[in-house]
Amino acid sequence: MNKITIGVADCSKYDKYAAWISQDPDVEVIKLGYALNDFDEIKKCQGILLTGGEDVHPRFYNRPDLLQFCYPDDVDERRDEFDLNVINYSQQHRLPLLGICRGLQIANVFFGGTLIPDLPSFGKFNHSKFAEGRDRYHTITIDPNSQLKKVSGETTGEVNSAHHQSVKHVGKGLVANCFSADGVIEGLERMDSTNHSYLMLVQWHPERMNNQSSPLTATIKKSFLDSVLNL
Repeated sequence: MNKITIGVADCSKYDKYAAWISQDPDVEVIKLGYALNDFDEIKKCQGILLTGGEDVHPRFYNRPDLLQFCYPDDVDERRDEFDLNVINYSQQHRLPLLGICRGLQIANVFFGGTLIPDLPSFGKFNHSKFAEGRDRYHTITIDPNSQLKKVSGETTGEVNSAHHQSVKHVGKGLVANCFSADGVIEGLERMDSTNHSYLMLVQWHPERMNNQSSPLTATIKKSFLDSVLNL
């Protein structure tokens, strides 16, 4: 593998994401975050990894009235604005983009989609961590015609779960590629990838799945890095 540089969005668990994506010695990472005031570092990056973390402020999808359903100490509008600018740059410069958990949510908002701010409050099962901090695990069903199916080779699988927000309306140009049993969208991709850069958005956390050999972890990372190499 030729040396490649991946921009990784700053978050409280940044080190976990950075270690996961840079396990190959030919992959180096650059931390991107508003607190670092380092947006220009994105010019050195050949791919972008959007990480998990805070709730997306509902004002960014024109529903500020839904703020009451967000975790009160878990909203950071400065990060929202920074990450939206990162996504915008990635699309303008055709950089491959992998979004994880919040990364899926903020990318969906960028493309004009909306979110469910709290799943249990809107009649869905609890998808957040257990009280003792362990990830939940549940099955997903994958669209057999999706890019995710082509990448993973799977039409069903088990993924971890640690989120309380999710996609409501899918953003323009995107399509759901997998669902949980209760109908929550668990992944997004481009509706038509022709003449567009790589984009894969997953609601689970491949960087900390118990089985790192799972097709819903290993092949996703490989497809993302391969897309960077093929630029």
